Amino acid sequence: MKSLWILAQADSNTAQSGEVIEAVDVKQTTAVQQTPGDANSTCGNAPAHRGNPWIQMLPFILIIIVFYFFMLRGPQKQKAQQQQMIKNLKKNDRIQTVGGILGTVLEVGENEVTIKIDESNNTKVRIVPSAVGRVIEQK
Repeated sequence: MKSLWILAQADSNTAQSGEVIEAVDVKQTTAVQQTPGDANSTCGNAPAHRGNPWIQMLPFILIIIVFYFFMLRGPQKQKAQQQQMIKNLKKNDRIQTVGGILGTVLEVGENEVTIKIDESNNTKVRIVPSAVGRVIEQK
């Protein structure tokens, strides 16, 4: 049996601080009875209901899908865009290399691209096509 004591305090105008106005003793008894055939009863010998295994695997499947799109698909798409940009390079295009060098394309070969980086000295540089970072201006 449980006993619950409730202490109340009156308004500060009518009672002094700390004065107990009322004390009530409340006694409650709670009983829960389960029958052996009850659907909600838990028995130590009965196996727990597990549910559909596909539903349990759903978080792992979602993680794999997200991993594919962020880790694998992104770089593949970026690489395809880079190859398309290199394929479309032509003479007189202004480019920026991955190293930050700005130049004008003079010649595009299969294994190298020749760019002019200085007009006054006629300075030319040969780079591999994968070193082209972006095309600034196409002509």
